[in-house]
Amino acid sequence: MKRLVIDRRAVVNNLETIREKAGKSKIYAVLTGDAYGAGLLEMAGLLHQHGVTRFAVSEPGDAAKLRKAGLVEEEILMLRSTVNRQELEQLLDLNVICSIGSSEAGMALNSLAESRSTVAEAHIQVDSGMGYGGFVISEPDKILAAFQNLQNVAISGIYTQFQSSSTNEKAIAAQLDEFTQVVRQVHRAGFETGTVHAAGSFSTLRYDFTRFDAVRVGSALLGRCKRTKNDGLQRVGYCEATIEDIRWLPAGHTVGYESPVKIKKPTRVATLAVGYQNGLSVSRPRKKGLLARLFPPKNDDLAVRVGNQRAKIIGRVGAIETLIDVTSLKCTAGDWVQIELDPMYAQDMPKEYR
Repeated sequence: MKRLVIDRRAVVNNLETIREKAGKSKIYAVLTGDAYGAGLLEMAGLLHQHGVTRFAVSEPGDAAKLRKAGLVEEEILMLRSTVNRQELEQLLDLNVICSIGSSEAGMALNSLAESRSTVAEAHIQVDSGMGYGGFVISEPDKILAAFQNLQNVAISGIYTQFQSSSTNEKAIAAQLDEFTQVVRQVHRAGFETGTVHAAGSFSTLRYDFTRFDAVRVGSALLGRCKRTKNDGLQRVGYCEATIEDIRWLPAGHTVGYESPVKIKKPTRVATLAVGYQNGLSVSRPRKKGLLARLFPPKNDDLAVRVGNQRAKIIGRVGAIETLIDVTSLKCTAGDWVQIELDPMYAQDMPKEYR
């Protein structure tokens, strides 16, 4: 038996930390990837209980689930541009703020809104280096054309995404300067840009100059963004699994596959029905080539605990099973074990909010 546990208090702590950093900037809670693995509706409901009224998604289906769950009046922003008519129809039906990242996407949305005798709301997406979507930042004329020609689209915002979430402040500042110049050009042309936003999780926590009118945070809500010392965040998400079986293995017995470990002395071993297919150790960087042979990966940072005692993983984490050394621990089959696990990579286990 296994489950992914989400600590409500840790999420709320992270939200309050983000609010303090964001200051007067609005907060869009980014719920892409099933809220980074924490559960779309569960996370949205918890955040809404604590005052969050703006959400960002990447799939129309997620917006539909949020509306159906009762978030009817709340602002939902679609974080990718699309020309797909079926998706655009669904977004308009759900009263979602669309993203326009190209002239084609703008015309598709405008045409649909015109055929419905309505006005669609949208934010302009600017590509300042990521390349995944948005008007290329070196082509401001196309952005201005969107403001000028889309009569059935109310543009209520403009945003970009930083190419790097590293600590290279100069690179981020240079990217932001280009984006700011585009915003100024729009203003000089006599148009209002509405809500301006650029900062994601790391930039919100680190750089004051990136926050503008709003920030978009997702991984920071789980404390699993790029971290800085004393940032006030708490890591959210861990796995609880029961000990399936306990047995003694003799000295010299091997454990694992590919690079099996030979046990040096008789060892009492507990089996857990959780492995890398469930996300255990998946998020950790792996060394390659000579580095892998000289410095093989360690399991110490997985923080496997039986009660209040730490247990060591024996050998590599398996696909569906993991072995731990319980020789000196008091435990029995059926006891619960706690394992560090990033919700983003958790698979095939129920979620429990506490």
